[in-house]
Amino acid sequence: MARIMQRIGSKMQTLTCHCGEIKAEINITDNLEKILRCNCSICKRKGAIMSIVKNEDFKIIKGEDKLKLYQFHSKVAKHYFCSKCGIYTHHNPRINPAMTGFNLGCIDEIDTFALKEILINDGFNHPLDKNKK
Repeated sequence: MARIMQRIGSKMQTLTCHCGEIKAEINITDNLEKILRCNCSICKRKGAIMSIVKNEDFKIIKGEDKLKLYQFHSKVAKHYFCSKCGIYTHHNPRINPAMTGFNLGCIDEIDTFALKEILINDGFNHPLDKNKK
């Protein structure tokens, strides 16, 4: 499989929710190496295009008190939303809680409609659920 990258420019990107109550800084390389959509029950409904960084490369700089946490099923993954406008901003996936997935649509400099080669993450058939069937 070819390495998928999307050029984004500067290393530090700013993520904001729709109403501006939540603001985060994301330290990413010049290229997004993983751009994805997921087909798990929550991601299918929210429809966001995401990327992922290590937790230390994602920092909430405004509105942490406005974030709401949503968990379901195994209660390992943490999904965060703005309590005012409802926008999904980021999450910590259960397969690797040391990472932060984030909504590319919350970064003004990224045109999610221009992104190419978006991977589909098969969260519907999540590897941590295989032993439960």
